[in-house]
Amino acid sequence: MKKVNRRTVLGTAAAAAAATTLPTLPARAAGKTLTIGVCSDFSGPYSAIGGPTSVACVQQAVEDFGASAKGYDVRIIKGDHQNKPDIGAGLARQWFDQGVDLLIDVPNSAVALAIAGVAHEKNKTYINSNAATSLLTGAKCNAQTIHWTYDTYMLAHSTGGAVVKAGGKKWFFITADYAFGHLLRDQTEGVVKAAGGQVMGDVNYPFPQTTDFSSFLVQAQSSGADVLGLANAGKDTVNSIKQAHQFGITQSGMKIAGLLIFLNDVHGMGLDIAQGLVLTESFYWNLNDRTRAFTKRVLPKTPDNYPSMGHAGCYSGSLHFLKAVDVIGVPAASSGAAVVEQMKKMPTDDDAFGKNSVREDGRFMCPSFLFKVKKPGESKIPWDYYTLEHTTPAAETFAPLDTEGCPLVKA
Repeated sequence: MKKVNRRTVLGTAAAAAAATTLPTLPARAAGKTLTIGVCSDFSGPYSAIGGPTSVACVQQAVEDFGASAKGYDVRIIKGDHQNKPDIGAGLARQWFDQGVDLLIDVPNSAVALAIAGVAHEKNKTYINSNAATSLLTGAKCNAQTIHWTYDTYMLAHSTGGAVVKAGGKKWFFITADYAFGHLLRDQTEGVVKAAGGQVMGDVNYPFPQTTDFSSFLVQAQSSGADVLGLANAGKDTVNSIKQAHQFGITQSGMKIAGLLIFLNDVHGMGLDIAQGLVLTESFYWNLNDRTRAFTKRVLPKTPDNYPSMGHAGCYSGSLHFLKAVDVIGVPAASSGAAVVEQMKKMPTDDDAFGKNSVREDGRFMCPSFLFKVKKPGESKIPWDYYTLEHTTPAAETFAPLDTEGCPLVKA
């Protein structure tokens, strides 16, 4: 029988996931063996904000934890959910049945919610670091799920709120037609109306197959709006903004509010197009000495794609998981509820996010940062794209604990 090592598992799992079937994972050896599954988009619109860089960040967490020196054999597998909830849920079910201890990443809110249900059913640990829906810590929260990094509440109130305060009161939304887009639009609309603004119109587009946004942009131009709100992400955001630039939308005075923009999206657009955009992230590689140190360590594993906040969440979440398992022991880690309970008890501390905590509802509590994209002449080194405009403390970044309807929260 061919020996299966971490590299083999990574390769075979990726190929198998594309066919929606999985190889049999190697038998769990006696002792301290753990398996982490990175479920992500490796081929679609979210591959730059997830994909191989998410895997690299999990690998970095294993190294920084000192797994080998502590006697752990930590195996990492990966699979492509193809932005389809049924494929993501099926992948999660098979992985958990085969002994995967942690499932992490999962850009795409519809897939994220489907996997949360499977994690609860199987009582396995699930850390979502790359989907936006705040339902993961709201009505759909459970004892096996932690939501790292960011959510729709954070984005709507930080980016949306900043644009409204700057005078953008008439909005038109272009929305990805699935759970994430709808929730982000609805929450941003609430922020706009609460500030005295109004929504002039909105349009939903099919996800993930849409690449031509011209007809939607024409509707936005004729709506009378002064802000174009993009309730989408990844390549859709990049394509929307590039095409808006070609249509002369910004030149005509309309502002673009990209409600979820990642560093990798700015890189894909280029500063000529992205300059002046305001956006919110909870991590930026060039924010401080610790974020720069983390990025320096992980870049050799992903030299063509700097980590954005979702990637950093894979690192931070995996590292905290390993620390929690080190406290309760590998046998106890077969219970996702037990692991998550320990993760909530322990403060978090890592180079990506610093010192933070996990709330009762499974919400990772960290500050958020409002950034403005630099002009081309202001960027001095590769991937140096942001100027910090405002910091929102963790307690204000996310929705109050008693407002989201999480059944884990005691009345």
